[in-house]
Amino acid sequence: MENYQRIIEEIYSDLKSIEDTGKVANYIPELGSISADNFGINITTIDTKSFGIGNYKDKFSIQSISKILCLTLAYKLEGEKLWERIDVEPSGNPFNSLLQLESDCGKPRNPFINAGAIVVCDILISHLKSPKENFLSFCRDISNNTTLHYSEKVAKSEKKTGFRNVALCNFIKSFDNIKNNVDEVLDFYFHICSLEMSCKELSQIFLFLTDDNFRNHKGDRILTMAQAKRVNAIMLTCGFYDESGEFAFRVGLPGKSGVGGGIVAIHPDKYCIAVWSPKLNKKGNSYKGMLFLEKFTTKTASSIF
Repeated sequence: MENYQRIIEEIYSDLKSIEDTGKVANYIPELGSISADNFGINITTIDTKSFGIGNYKDKFSIQSISKILCLTLAYKLEGEKLWERIDVEPSGNPFNSLLQLESDCGKPRNPFINAGAIVVCDILISHLKSPKENFLSFCRDISNNTTLHYSEKVAKSEKKTGFRNVALCNFIKSFDNIKNNVDEVLDFYFHICSLEMSCKELSQIFLFLTDDNFRNHKGDRILTMAQAKRVNAIMLTCGFYDESGEFAFRVGLPGKSGVGGGIVAIHPDKYCIAVWSPKLNKKGNSYKGMLFLEKFTTKTASSIF
């Protein structure tokens, strides 16, 4: 553990100047305004020791990483009934694909593709009186961090350009797997994706997936052991869309990416690590982030396999 700082500094130095062949997700205009040179890493261990380098304190739009938090809250509220409306299988298709919804009668393959996260948002709206406020309070409560906020600029930017997500939501609605108003569901979805955190904050908020005994500052358990196991399993098999197998093969940890360039990865009983580099590969995952985590688990011999 005492070597974590040295190791992340070595890998950071190796990767800082390499050619990054990725592209920033400028199809969401507000994300395109971020400097492509940002690069940060933070690791927080199970006993809350923290090690960081680069832009690890800078906040950014975590995008699809927030889908873990949505799933967690929905799982707490719905229990096993949740899986009646969302499957737990890898999709093998891009994150915004409509292809499988027709054959699967509007039931998304997993909660981490856009279609699945939209259904999770619909489930939360059915449970929560003030969904956006209640979800933000949940995230603040888990992390004991009152500085967490949505980026209204990013949410509006996504709403203006999110035609495919609008299509997904309406298509699922046609199968009666969206119960609430489509505009309300999409507004909530765009806001959860706009949640802003730093690498340090990300590596702290997901500690509840590393530790069976984790309690928030009020002393409450976030998920049961069985539920946390299942969330980690879905992260391993579905957290990187149609590159999930590649991530498991190269990195060997449960994880989740976002098109803002962030990646979070979990080693149960050891640590949570977050990486941010905005340029994405063709599959929509951070190019340098993937490289960093592969080198990190190799150097630390900390794959779960």
